[in-house]
Amino acid sequence: MTATPANQEVLVGMPQLPAPDYPADVRARLEADAKELIARYPDSRSALLPLLHLVQAEEGYVTRTGVRFCAEVLGLTTAEVTAVSTFYSMYRRKPSGDYQVGVCTNTLCAVMGGDAIFDELKDHLGVGNSETTDDGKVTLEHIECNAACDFAPVVMVNWEFFDNQTPQSAKQLVDDLRAGRQVSPTRGAPLCTYKETARILAGFPDERPGAVEASGGAGPASLAGLRLAKGEALPRVVHPRDAEEGE
Repeated sequence: MTATPANQEVLVGMPQLPAPDYPADVRARLEADAKELIARYPDSRSALLPLLHLVQAEEGYVTRTGVRFCAEVLGLTTAEVTAVSTFYSMYRRKPSGDYQVGVCTNTLCAVMGGDAIFDELKDHLGVGNSETTDDGKVTLEHIECNAACDFAPVVMVNWEFFDNQTPQSAKQLVDDLRAGRQVSPTRGAPLCTYKETARILAGFPDERPGAVEASGGAGPASLAGLRLAKGEALPRVVHPRDAEEGE
């Protein structure tokens, strides 16, 4: 038997108390939404991922109360729900900002300037990876791939694309977000808050006028291979960085 050293404190903590429930009115509203989501699946537990987005839309991250709610409406244990919510990076585990700014630092974006963008944004905002600015506006994080290599380096804000970024354009982007100025993605729907985005990801329609129509399709760079295969001549594309260097 090994004795505990005299100078080493032994902490015996109480088990964590059960998570509190939502207020009655919030619970009733979420149950109605959950019923609609669950009805879309032959097996109720298949609705867990959209339900996690639903509770994330309520508080901005998956709280213990949200885990409890999902478990109760699906007949699962909180351990089963927690295992899923902690596996996927799209579910937050702590309070975060209105705008999630994700900088791709995977191979192509990194060599095209993603690493430099991420480093400059950390200094500019005074935060580290997965940290939030003091005003609660921006949470900065690096993302392994934004699935937009044609437009590298790419920054995403609440999962909307900002293509061909530079350190300067990325700093202007976060400044505009914090100042409440209108910001338009390079392609895709207009920006909304992270909570609003989470509700859309849960499977509810984006009811903002013109938002769905603005989503569009693939960008020109993504279709370049198809056009070449058809024998079409491609125009010369001047990258924003090339233009800056020529000024």
